[in-house]
Amino acid sequence: MKRPIPKIRVFIDTNVLIAGLASSVGASAGVLDLCEAEVVEMVISRQVIVEADRNFSAKLPRFVGRYRQFVRNLRPVMVEDPRKNSVDRAARVVGRKDASILAAAKESGVDFLITLDKKHFLSPRARRGVGLPVVTPAEFLQNFENLYLEE
Repeated sequence: MKRPIPKIRVFIDTNVLIAGLASSVGASAGVLDLCEAEVVEMVISRQVIVEADRNFSAKLPRFVGRYRQFVRNLRPVMVEDPRKNSVDRAARVVGRKDASILAAAKESGVDFLITLDKKHFLSPRARRGVGLPVVTPAEFLQNFENLYLEE
C-alpha cells in the first residue's frame, strides 16, 4: 500500500522553468507536471519570474504566452526578494550572480532547490555549502519516486 504523499515544497530555478516549458518531455517538464498536479508545491522568487519572462521574450518568443499562462494557472508561491545579508552569505557559496536565488530558496524553507546550473549550484563544493538539497530535475524525480512512491 502506498503511503500518502506529503506536499513537497520545491524552489524552481529559472533554467528549469524555461526547459520544462520549452519541451513537453524531459525531467524539467516532469517536475513542472508534478507542480501542476499539486503533488509538489512550486516556490519561486520575483527574480525567477523576471528572468524567465526576459529569457522567453528574447530567446523563445513563441513560448511567452505559454509561460505566462502557466504561471497564472499554477499561481506558485511567490517569495519576496531575500535580505541583503542572506544574499551576501549565499554569494560566498555560489557567486554573486546566483546568490539571490540561493538566498530566496533558503529563506523560503523549501525541501529542495531544483536547478540545471552545474557550474554554480551543482558542483561538489556548492552542494556541500548550500545548506539544503540542491538537485537536478532528474535527481528530484528519482528521489521523489524512491522516497514518496514506495510501497
